[in-house]
Amino acid sequence: MGRPGREQIRSRRRARRLALASIFEADFGQRTAEAVLERHVAESQGDPEAARFARQLVAATVGNRDQIDQQIGQAATQYPVVQLARIDRALLRTALGEVLHSAATPARVAIAEWVELARIYSGDPARRLMNGVLGRLVRGAAASTAELVDGSANEDAGVPAG
Repeated sequence: MGRPGREQIRSRRRARRLALASIFEADFGQRTAEAVLERHVAESQGDPEAARFARQLVAATVGNRDQIDQQIGQAATQYPVVQLARIDRALLRTALGEVLHSAATPARVAIAEWVELARIYSGDPARRLMNGVLGRLVRGAAASTAELVDGSANEDAGVPAG
């Protein structure tokens, strides 16, 4: 597949911002994230690739929201999801939607992008929270995947694989 070109990188950044705005606005309860996204896409009359990727991110985030909220709660016990500022909650949810539930972008690239968005939209404390939560959950997901793939964790614990 190769490295993405500059235009694809710009499209993905636009898509992340569109998805974030949609998830954030939907948190106020007036419209669904999908409806908000479609309004933003229609207003921007722009990049079809950004619209496609934003739809994918919103679908991954909305479709896995309960699991995402549970993962945030486990990774950042001192920051209950319901007590987070709306923008921080939207940032974390959308980032986890991409990082854990979309194979479109390598995790380390997506994490770097979301950490930067957290810095821009919420500041340095949110950037640190984002980096910590995403890093912890990605390492945990990688460890779980390794266990499933080769059964090595079970064998090391004296439990037969399979």
